[in-house]
Amino acid sequence: MTASLLDHAPTGVFDRSRRLSDRPHEQVVFCQDAATGLRAIVAIHSTALGPALGGTRFYPYADEATALEDVLRLSWGMTYKAAVAGVNLGGGKAVILGDPATDKSDALLAAYGRFVESLGGRYVTAADVGTAAGDLDVVGRHTRYAVGRTAAAGGSGDSSPLTALGVFRAMRAGAEHVWGTASLDGRTVGVEGLGKVGYELVRLLVADGADVVVTDVNPAALARVAADFPVRIASNVVDAPVDVYAPCALGGTLTTSAGSTLGARLVCGAANNQLARPEVEDLLRDRGITWVPDYVANAGGLIQVAGEVDGSDPSVVRSRVNAIFDRTAEIFAMSRDLGIGPGAAANRLAEQRIDAA
Repeated sequence: MTASLLDHAPTGVFDRSRRLSDRPHEQVVFCQDAATGLRAIVAIHSTALGPALGGTRFYPYADEATALEDVLRLSWGMTYKAAVAGVNLGGGKAVILGDPATDKSDALLAAYGRFVESLGGRYVTAADVGTAAGDLDVVGRHTRYAVGRTAAAGGSGDSSPLTALGVFRAMRAGAEHVWGTASLDGRTVGVEGLGKVGYELVRLLVADGADVVVTDVNPAALARVAADFPVRIASNVVDAPVDVYAPCALGGTLTTSAGSTLGARLVCGAANNQLARPEVEDLLRDRGITWVPDYVANAGGLIQVAGEVDGSDPSVVRSRVNAIFDRTAEIFAMSRDLGIGPGAAANRLAEQRIDAA
C-alpha cells in the first residue's frame, strides 16, 4: 500500500479508519476458514445511501497489516465513488489474502460466499483484481449478494468494457478542460497497465485517433496489445513525452517524485488510489497538470453492477456511464469556482449527497 498510509500507521482498526477521513468505517469483519485456507477481510465504510457494494481483491499481500490498509482505503473510496456516480449504494470492499494463481479454488470461493451471506446483505460483492466474473459465479451459488457474474449465470458479465468507457469519457472531459476540445485525436496517451480495463481503454483511444504508448510489467499483456493495436511500447510512461498519463495498474504511482517529473498535462486512468500522498494533487495543480479523481473516472464498473441491483436496462446503464463526462465537467467547474483541486471538489460533491441521505 502507499507510504502515506503505512508510515507510522497505528495498529488499531479504529485509528486506521479515522486516519482516512472524519467519516470512519461502520464495520470491519475478518474471516478465516481453515479447511480451504480462506483469509478474508470485508470493510463496510458506509451504508447511508444503500448496501455497501465493492469488489473482492484476491492478492498476495506482504502481511495482514498491508491487506487491512488496502481494504480500508478501497472501501472508503467506494463510498465516494457511489455517491458521485449517483447510484443508491454505499461503500465496501473485500480482500482475500493469497496468490490467486495458486491459492484460489472453488472450495475457497464457496467459503467466501458463505461469509458474504452471513453479513445479511450489508455488503454486496463483485469482481476486482485477482477475481473475475467466473469466480463470482461460484461465490454467487453460496450468497444472494454477488453481482458481476457471467451472463450465463444471470449477471451482467465482465465490467471491464464499461469501466474503460467511463475512463475514456472522463478523459475526454479532461481534454476539453485542458485543450478546449474533447477529442483525443492526435494526442499522445501513455497507458500504464494493460489488464482487462487497460486493454479496452487502448481500444477506445486508438479508435479516437490517439497516439498510444503502453507499458506493463507483464510481457504477455504487452504482446497482446501490440498485436491487436498500433501502439508504441515504453519502459516507463510517467516520464515519457505524453499529453495524457493513464494509470491503469495498481495504485500509488503518483508519488512526489513522479509528480515532479511528469510531462503530461492531464492524468486520467482506471487505477484506484493513484495518489501516493494527498499532497501530490497540490503538486500537480501547481505544475499546471489536471488530475481527474480516480473514483470519478473508474466508476463505470460500479454503475454496471448497480444496474444489476436495481434491474436497469443495459441501455440505461450505458447512458449512466457516458454521463461520467458530464460529472467530470461539473467537478472541474466546482474546482474552478471554489478555488480547490478536483479531488476536493469531488469529495465535496460526494459528501453533499451522503449528508442529504
